Amino acid sequence: MVIKSQTGMQGVYLVAAELTHLGFIVSVTSRSARGADLLVTDQECQNAFSVQVKTNHRDMSFWLLSKHSKTFKSPTHIYVFVNLRGNERPEYHVVPSDAVASHIYENETKSGTWYSFDRSDAVSNSEGWEVFGNPKPRPDLHLNCTV
Repeated sequence: MVIKSQTGMQGVYLVAAELTHLGFIVSVTSRSARGADLLVTDQECQNAFSVQVKTNHRDMSFWLLSKHSKTFKSPTHIYVFVNLRGNERPEYHVVPSDAVASHIYENETKSGTWYSFDRSDAVSNSEGWEVFGNPKPRPDLHLNCTV
């Protein structure tokens, strides 16, 4: 049996692991942080990002969002949409928040309004990690660390 909170946390830690593997510094936020599951920076702390992770426990064509996703946007706020695939590599879609905000679907039901983002709106030939830029220090910069 898959528990929703476990699916969400699994996605958060998978995204954190992927970003760390790419060379970024990653910190998981507290569960009460509105809109940001991860805080990410490059190794020079010159570029910082907030990351919202949305995870499905199986391969689906959309992810549910909150109504705040329509207005919660910034050039440094990124969504990572994850579809878990058992023992296979998860499917990742890295999408800037302004692109998410402009492609939110609203679905009226008896139980209320549902907001979602569709996989077809994550237009890219890659997973999209490049939106974070280069995590490595530039060779022309010398970081002086003294103790």
